[in-house]
Amino acid sequence: MKTMHLPVERVTSGSKHHFFGYFDKYPWDRSGRRLLAHQTSFVARQPVPGEKAVIGVIENKVFTPVAETDAWCWQQGSMLQWLSDDDNKIIFNDREGDGFVARILDLNTGKTETICRPIYCLSPDGRWALSLNFSRLDRERPGYGYPGGRDPFLGQHHPDGDGVWLVDLKANTAKLAVSVDRVTREYMRTGKNSMERTPGWFNHILFSPDSRRFAFFHRWRLRRPDGSPWHLTHMFTANLDGSELYPLNLEDMSSHYVWVNDRQIINYSNRHATGWNYHLFTDQTDTVEVIAKGVFPGDGHCSYSSDSRWMLTDSYPQKDSCRKLFLYRLADGEAFEIGSFYADPTYPIPTRCDLHPNWSRDDSAVCIDSIHEGSRQVYVVDVSSLTKA
Repeated sequence: MKTMHLPVERVTSGSKHHFFGYFDKYPWDRSGRRLLAHQTSFVARQPVPGEKAVIGVIENKVFTPVAETDAWCWQQGSMLQWLSDDDNKIIFNDREGDGFVARILDLNTGKTETICRPIYCLSPDGRWALSLNFSRLDRERPGYGYPGGRDPFLGQHHPDGDGVWLVDLKANTAKLAVSVDRVTREYMRTGKNSMERTPGWFNHILFSPDSRRFAFFHRWRLRRPDGSPWHLTHMFTANLDGSELYPLNLEDMSSHYVWVNDRQIINYSNRHATGWNYHLFTDQTDTVEVIAKGVFPGDGHCSYSSDSRWMLTDSYPQKDSCRKLFLYRLADGEAFEIGSFYADPTYPIPTRCDLHPNWSRDDSAVCIDSIHEGSRQVYVVDVSSLTKA
């Protein structure tokens, strides 16, 4: 591992806090000039219903507010992102009464369209979104869902009317694609960790690049021997209508992932044969390859550059309380620590500030959220000296 810290520029400032959200979405528009971000007046505690985040566009290091949302969390924001098929429209989640919806905002006209369900991700072809139950997610995994919403499936461990929803953005309709009950029944665990006797939920849904399939996690609660709570994860893929459901990883735990092409997924996961590593899975096959074995200090938010030459990832705080940022060259296995950012250890876990690194569309820069200067802000790391060499 080479240490080669690259130039870092803060692109937000002032008395407010700013962050983008998760690592699996582009903060930049296609021109590379504008970035999306959330703005808040506080950090280090969970929001309560009614505490809105401001949504804005960053250009030339100026944050311009364009909307507000009452449906957001520290880890994934409001699922704020650019529409796949329109350079001047953004989408984000919001609250209506005791439920959640999505809003599409035209930045040119200011016109807003309301979508029938909150969204998690968008298909690359621009037609579809995937949705899940953000109230259930907030209850089971604080920091990822939205507080204060009504959950019609409260008290049901594996509801057959809840799961991954396919949203038609053009028709503004939604249909259940895969239910929690279905995966629970078809992939039941026996013994003390039996998933039918504990709440199950879905999270981390992503379309394949060709918009034909999606991946998702099924998680369920259990207790460690000392009585502390934990969860296990199964990872699946499916067609958009829920057909051809495929168990990509049933070996106890999958963490962060992205699709790297139409058939393959890079995922930090635990495999019986290879342990905790970055694994490259080939969809609907048993083919699994270990990537960068023993190179990194553990779990991270991983993604590939658009040309598949580089893997970008980060780390959780190390012994120096810093989160590390890494690039890994896939051709020869050379790794670079390109940044190190202090993370205040007193932040409660659901409010932590992961780096959540995101590529620019031309692979020349990386966007991160960080608190290393005392407030939560958005930074851009210039990686062109490596990726463009």
